[in-house]
Amino acid sequence: MSNNSDQAGFASKLGAILAAAGSAVGLGNIWRFPTETGTNGGAAFILIYIFFMLFMAMPIMIAEFTIGRHGQSDVSHSFLKMSGNRKMWKFMGLIPVISGFLVLSYYAVVAGWTLEYAIQAGMNDFAGKSAAEYASDFAAFSSNPFKPLMWLFFILALTFGIVAMGVQKGIERGAKIMMPILFVFLAILVICSLTLPDASKGLTFLLEPDFSKVTGATCLSAMGQAFFSLSVGLCCLCTYACYFRKDLDLIRDGFGVATIDTLVALMSGLMIFPAVYSIPGLSPDAGPSLVFITLPNVFQQAFGDLPAVAYVFSLMFYVLLVMAALTSSISMLEMAEAYFIKRFKVSRFKSSMVVSIVCFLLGSACSLSFGVWKDVTIFGMGFFDLFDFLVAKFLMPIGSALICIFLGWVVDEKVLRAEITNEGTLRQPLYPVFRFIIRYFAPLCIILIFLNELGVFKVLSGLL
Repeated sequence: MSNNSDQAGFASKLGAILAAAGSAVGLGNIWRFPTETGTNGGAAFILIYIFFMLFMAMPIMIAEFTIGRHGQSDVSHSFLKMSGNRKMWKFMGLIPVISGFLVLSYYAVVAGWTLEYAIQAGMNDFAGKSAAEYASDFAAFSSNPFKPLMWLFFILALTFGIVAMGVQKGIERGAKIMMPILFVFLAILVICSLTLPDASKGLTFLLEPDFSKVTGATCLSAMGQAFFSLSVGLCCLCTYACYFRKDLDLIRDGFGVATIDTLVALMSGLMIFPAVYSIPGLSPDAGPSLVFITLPNVFQQAFGDLPAVAYVFSLMFYVLLVMAALTSSISMLEMAEAYFIKRFKVSRFKSSMVVSIVCFLLGSACSLSFGVWKDVTIFGMGFFDLFDFLVAKFLMPIGSALICIFLGWVVDEKVLRAEITNEGTLRQPLYPVFRFIIRYFAPLCIILIFLNELGVFKVLSGLL
């Protein structure tokens, strides 16, 4: 990137790591991880997840770092530069930009839901309700034609405001403020959850693996969760890496980002499962409804004798969700915005504004698909489900596969080694392992995830 104030790099190594971690840490850690863990049996799933995090997702993330820092530009032009100016790879770099638009559009809708629930928690609206009321309240809110759009606008406006301020004053400063607060809130919530009656049952579920319950589906789910947890394939991290300093150790600091991401996921499990197990009759595999229907009920029942604690617990949890959603939405907007700055030579403010407006229009369609547009379908899916289907089942796997093919088979090996070793100034004994994973193991994992997401294995098992 050019060295103007709009495109200045991260001012510090800590800021770069926290920003990258903030991009990776999102609702996938606090929402999807507990859901997948609950559905797939607990501790054994977690161990398999950590394996794939280390040997699949993290190397792909480091690959994104490598492309972005070498290119010092938006995703598309970074691919072009590292390929030796082969025009085809500039075009391939557009796939993550398209993904970013789609993901931010429907992700911001869910982020808006978390903001609504944070407001409800702050107003103590969860108190005194039955389990059925939590379900009906969420259905009424998500199908409302106006209120979710208001929160969608607010989330995108907040994201725009941070991104428009620039890399150092906006993204880096925001990460330095939000990430520590996120960890403090998580730690407090974990401690509170562990004090509940029967919390030990939740700990047993999380910490004592039962490998007899592990199936091929469990492994595929763990692989997919590692893949989605770091958001690899979207190239948000590739965009952030173009602001990295040249003295960053990509492998070591990449491990640091993956560690933060995994720690947030594990702490989320320690927060949620002891609380769920403290209430008789609730199951840890409640699915996506866990966050907006089950947990409000759990918080009120678990701390029924301490209403002030229930109030604080609920408020902190949903504020935590808002911050996790925001750190990820910032990186998605930055990725698309960086492309427009480079391609059309416009200011950061104008580029961010255009991306935000487009995402608001697309996000409005996603939000309305739960209510007044629920009968408007494409291939049998509403806009929200369609965007999620396209990104999760096609664009993210394809993007990750392209990254692996690009670094493993297209880029000159000397160029790759020079970037990983910081022009030979770092000893990288793990470089051969990294290269093997990128060339062989990661692409195989991506193919398996891709087939699993498409339901191929279910069809085959049915035939057999």
